[in-house]
Amino acid sequence: MSEYSQFTANLLEWFTIHSRDLPWRRTYDPYHVWVSEIMLQQTRMDRVVAYFSRWIVRFPTINILADAAEDEVLRLWEGLGYYSRARNLHKTARILCENGCHLPEDYENLLALPGIGPYTAGAIMSIAYNRCYPAVDANVERVFSRYFDLASPVKEKKNKSFILAKLKKMQPDDQCRFFNQALMELGALICLPATPVCHKCPVAAFCLSRQRGTTPNRPLLQPKKKTIRIDMATGIVFRKGKILIQKRLSDDVWANLWEFPGGRIKQGETPEQAVIREFFEETNLHINVTKKITTVQHSYMHYRVTLHGFFCEISDGKNKKPALHAAQENRWVAIDELKKFAFPAGHRKLIDYLLEDIQVDRLKAEG
Repeated sequence: MSEYSQFTANLLEWFTIHSRDLPWRRTYDPYHVWVSEIMLQQTRMDRVVAYFSRWIVRFPTINILADAAEDEVLRLWEGLGYYSRARNLHKTARILCENGCHLPEDYENLLALPGIGPYTAGAIMSIAYNRCYPAVDANVERVFSRYFDLASPVKEKKNKSFILAKLKKMQPDDQCRFFNQALMELGALICLPATPVCHKCPVAAFCLSRQRGTTPNRPLLQPKKKTIRIDMATGIVFRKGKILIQKRLSDDVWANLWEFPGGRIKQGETPEQAVIREFFEETNLHINVTKKITTVQHSYMHYRVTLHGFFCEISDGKNKKPALHAAQENRWVAIDELKKFAFPAGHRKLIDYLLEDIQVDRLKAEG
């Protein structure tokens, strides 16, 4: 038996014993595999299981997803971030339902669908259809960078090609579904980024970085992007017991999500000055800041956002209609209705805080 054959045999035996019980593994339904793979992009497994289960209850089939309103799709996705993934799921479901409501069993046809790239197409082909296609995620890259002791950044083109070539030699023709998942599982449970559990690894005997003592230095990573810090301010205005919200433009950051009016704080401005200026620029409403609510922080990609929230009141006529200079739609909604709309993470944190604020009932009444 060759080294690679032994690698594969050991890995599959380990996976049979130690694989996690994940909901999409119970049937390998192509729709379930597709949804799970999209959710798992840039999201931890423990969070995805809960989101996946809730999603499948509401959208159990592709056609039900296709028939749903985008607002509901985004609301169910809220908290996973990268909302373009949810929009692409929705868009693809509608495309699929023009011709049978099922995922293609062809790699190239999968690649032609919105939001499905080489990794996702390979994952669907291998996991859902048990075809021998590669599916190289960060876990697989880490396993192979250590196994072959790759001394240059794993994301380099030459290393990506090297990993793909090795995968083709290792994949068993009749068990590609389990082989690809086993590699990912090995990276997730054993070959961890900071503290690999090498003594429990089923392929440790062949691992070059373990033999050479380079495991802590593998994989080599590309330099991280510099963190960009953004300070923002937003205002919550009550009128007749309802709050003003607006829907972001479809070509903007956080496209089609709802928010409270506001924006970035300019140099030299206080948060209070910024929210007054932004509110007028976006809605044509003059407001006064009455009280600070709280400050929340959240992150997306390499951005770190600090959001200052304020209670405000309209100072130039309570019945004046808000303009739409930075949004496609606005509404006055009851505070209890906010859970029906999808908001960016910072605004949702502000809403959660607001719901616990004992002043809300008074402000609703005064509004």
